[in-house]
Amino acid sequence: MREFKAKDPGIDGKSVLVTGGTGSFGKKFIETILKEHKPRRVIVYSRDELKQYEMSQILRDTDYPAMRYFIGDVRDRDRLTFAMRDVDIVVHAAALKQVPTAEYNPMECIRTNVDGAENVMRGAIDNNVEKVIALSTDKAANPINLYGASKLASDKIFISANNITGKARTRFSVVRYGNVMNSRGSVIPFFRKLIDEGSPFLPITDGRMTRFWITLEQGVNFVLSSLEMMRGGEVFVPKIPSMKMTDLARAMAPDLEHRIIGIRPGEKLHEIMVPVDDGRNTVEIEDRYIILPAFAFNRKDGGIPGATPVPEDFAYSSDQNPEWLDEAGLIDMLGKA
Repeated sequence: MREFKAKDPGIDGKSVLVTGGTGSFGKKFIETILKEHKPRRVIVYSRDELKQYEMSQILRDTDYPAMRYFIGDVRDRDRLTFAMRDVDIVVHAAALKQVPTAEYNPMECIRTNVDGAENVMRGAIDNNVEKVIALSTDKAANPINLYGASKLASDKIFISANNITGKARTRFSVVRYGNVMNSRGSVIPFFRKLIDEGSPFLPITDGRMTRFWITLEQGVNFVLSSLEMMRGGEVFVPKIPSMKMTDLARAMAPDLEHRIIGIRPGEKLHEIMVPVDDGRNTVEIEDRYIILPAFAFNRKDGGIPGATPVPEDFAYSSDQNPEWLDEAGLIDMLGKA
């Protein structure tokens, strides 16, 4: 299992702001940089006061004097810009992420995921932030649901922002990865709940379905290592394994029946992280693919040491992935998750 460890993400002595800092990723990211690095300030920017309070009880001021907490919404540009004063690095993790919720509440999804991305971009430039790295999703590549489409729009905002920074030092990049193992709302805790409740079957939307998988720790390390190598305009995609949903269900409960219930609205059979049309601007290194900005194609390797162009007609999808999880690999990942 790849670790994606960064040598030096450039956080020591810096002020770091994390939007959506009380979410699964935000909490793990902040715990990691507090334990492994020496940031000058770490600012949680989120809208849930209870989650901020609960987080402050774990990361107490006496143990972590760098911690700061800002109540705010990424929809509120003025508040967000105010929170970014004297900030060096922004990690943008705030989003509405549930596919059915986005389908049922489209304008709320747009206001958070698209308008919020623009607000982060403008606030960062106005405050001369050094680096902004935004979290994306495999659903943003060739999207068929509003959540994916909104995250694709967000990705485009951050990539194109590198063209309008002017004299500001600000650079923007994006990380895109698949399903986070054991994250809230994912299928693994859902299956585990059904198993614990004694369900006679596990629901499968389609027997052919495949997904990419990554642990939360891998995701945090991937962001940190991408932060280390970013120059602005890249979309970083980790090389991670795929697994069929039927194999996942069988590994978790070998004796339970699988009941096919049909694909949900906005759901794909297979996820893709590098579409064919993006492959022309994609290079790879040992542990990741890097989609380079088409409008700033100054060097074939994007200035990244050891990078080589991917083959002609390359695509990176969960059903054509050269790396697959078996039962032992799943158990190993679950243990680390």
